Amino acid sequence: MRVLVCDDEQLARDRLKRLVEKADNVEVVAEAANGREAIEQAQEHRPDVVLMDIRMPEMDGMESAEHLSKIDNPPALIFCTAYDEHALQAFKVHAVDYLLKPVSLSDLEMALSKARTLNRVQLAELGREVSEDKPRRRGHISARTHRGLELVPVDDVRYFLADQKYVTVCFSEGEVLIDETLKDLETEFGEQFVRIHRNALVALRYIEGMELATAGHHQVRLRGIDERLTVSRRHVAGLRKVLQSL
Repeated sequence: MRVLVCDDEQLARDRLKRLVEKADNVEVVAEAANGREAIEQAQEHRPDVVLMDIRMPEMDGMESAEHLSKIDNPPALIFCTAYDEHALQAFKVHAVDYLLKPVSLSDLEMALSKARTLNRVQLAELGREVSEDKPRRRGHISARTHRGLELVPVDDVRYFLADQKYVTVCFSEGEVLIDETLKDLETEFGEQFVRIHRNALVALRYIEGMELATAGHHQVRLRGIDERLTVSRRHVAGLRKVLQSL
């Protein structure tokens, strides 16, 4: 069994690695200091199990678990943390197990044994449930591209544009497609984005202004991109009010 250890404290990672080495037929193939690194390492090393801390900088374990569920052959997740108030939420994202620090060898072996019994079909099913259950606002959007799972910081997103089944995410380095609905994105990120059209949400932090186009329609200017986005008539008044409050 291949294991990835993720914890923001080096001492905690070292202790977990020593415990894993004592278990039978288990090896540590990689380690990470936060949730984002865990995703990168998981795509490179393809672990069977991730031992994941919850509270970490840049990206915590809960958000990382959601993104990990979207990679091909997702790993089983075992949360290892000192904060027991997160237990309910951990199981809400369908972790195989939840271990309180300091983790004992017997508890770790039991959790690894439980993970070993899960087949890929079961893990894929857990992954679908994780992606459908968003308990709080994410810091990143994940998209499956030819490069693997690509992470886009929400703070870097200029706009979301819906087109039938998919949504285009425009950010500083280009565009990616995601299989999410504009309605769900508006619910999750409503404080950071404003709807300007039935098919478009734009980032408040990048809006430079609204202008009247030659055809009599309004458009919005966004910092960092040349493209102008159309504002529908029903959203003009609302957008103008939002801009006045900024």
